[in-house]
Amino acid sequence: MSQTKVVSSQWPQVETGRVVLINSGKDEGKLAAVVQIIDHKRALVDSPHIERQEISLSHVSLTQQVITKLPRAARSGVVKKYWAEASVDDKTASTTWAKKRASREKKRQLTDFERFKVMVLKKQRRFEVRKAVAKARKASS
Repeated sequence: MSQTKVVSSQWPQVETGRVVLINSGKDEGKLAAVVQIIDHKRALVDSPHIERQEISLSHVSLTQQVITKLPRAARSGVVKKYWAEASVDDKTASTTWAKKRASREKKRQLTDFERFKVMVLKKQRRFEVRKAVAKARKASS
C-alpha cells in the first residue's frame, strides 16, 4: 500500500516571511511579506511599499524568496528592517521572473509607432538570419 502525503491547506508554501506579489487591488504589482497567516485562505501582509493589510491568498502569487527569522505578527518597522537586511527588492529585481514582468510592462506601454518600429526591426533581423543560414548551407554543400 502506497502512502500519500496529505496537505491540509491548498497553499503549502505560505509561511511567515514569504514574499508575495499582489495581483489585484490598489497595490497590484507590488511586493509584500506574509506577516501572519489568518486562516487557510487569508494572510496579513506588510512591506515598505504597501500598508499593512489582510489579503486573500487567491489575490497573490508566491515567490521563491523568504525573509528568514521574520517574527510572527511583526510590526511595520520590524518588517521594514528585515526587508532591508534581506535586500528583497534587489534580489527580486535580478530574477528572470521580474525581468520578464518588466519587459511585458514595457511592451504594454509602447505607442503604435513604436510597435511598428519593433516590427520592422524584427523583419530586418529575420532577413539577416535567413541570409546567413542560406550562406552556411550553400558552403556546406
